[in-house]
Amino acid sequence: MKIITSGASYLDIDAYACCIAYAELLNLQGIPARAVSSATANASVSKTVLDWGCAFQTHEPSPTDEFILVDVSDHHHFDPMVVLDRVVEVIDHHPGYEDYWADKLGSAADIRPIGAAATQVFQRWQAAGLLPKISQQSAALLATAILDNTLNFTSQMTTPADIDAYADLAFRAKLATNWPEHYFLECQADIESDLANALAADLKRIKPESNLPQIFAQMTVWDADVLLQKYRPTISQWMAEQGEDWLLNVISIRDRKSCLLVEPELSQQKLNRLMQLGWCSGMAVVEPSMLRKELLKLSLSVASCSKS
Repeated sequence: MKIITSGASYLDIDAYACCIAYAELLNLQGIPARAVSSATANASVSKTVLDWGCAFQTHEPSPTDEFILVDVSDHHHFDPMVVLDRVVEVIDHHPGYEDYWADKLGSAADIRPIGAAATQVFQRWQAAGLLPKISQQSAALLATAILDNTLNFTSQMTTPADIDAYADLAFRAKLATNWPEHYFLECQADIESDLANALAADLKRIKPESNLPQIFAQMTVWDADVLLQKYRPTISQWMAEQGEDWLLNVISIRDRKSCLLVEPELSQQKLNRLMQLGWCSGMAVVEPSMLRKELLKLSLSVASCSKS
């Protein structure tokens, strides 16, 4: 049995979609596979997405099961059920562990810069010649994951492959033309209804040597200005309770910008080493918007240059 899973702390829409859609593909190919996770979904897996009825399966891994990791390659953050020596494939678009997995798995490690891991899974469906058989639910999940991870195609990580994959999947899923706006508005409503859980569900603790604030939360909404005007004191208090070195990246789809809420001076100084920022009362605006993985990639390149 192939167990398709992802990270330990939370499931975003990319991981959620990839697990379900890749398990479906493998089963169609006659390879027994299950989408399994012990993590909870964050606000990017909206109510409408959940209502599509695609669920993870309950499965206790056996000693002969093998693991396929999607949307994660840092083995320190794998789902706790994963046995490292039984990982047979990794599909990811986050930087930092390409060499590690290339040495262990060779071509079975597909880690490359692309907007969404969902696009990589779409390409596997395409290569297998089985796209006509993809379920409407899996097509909708992958399409939505591409929307979310490319920030509605405004992210600098977006590639032509992401755009082509979305067009194909949205057609197969029969998604409405206004689905992007509907989806991001729904995510924002979910976030506003439970801010603490939304922050916790997309928070990563970054290694000190990364040149980034050690507590890095991120949320994607339709209108960041509205969110911050209403809830900034609550958000700032919650972030400060997590530690003294923190950053919240609020991505605003409507305005194509990132609002970086960074009140600790130490954290601002770290970001100033990576890019030119204009701070105003603990906030800086970046246009176009940037994802956490883009900031991580930037920090890795700065660290590499300083060593050479």
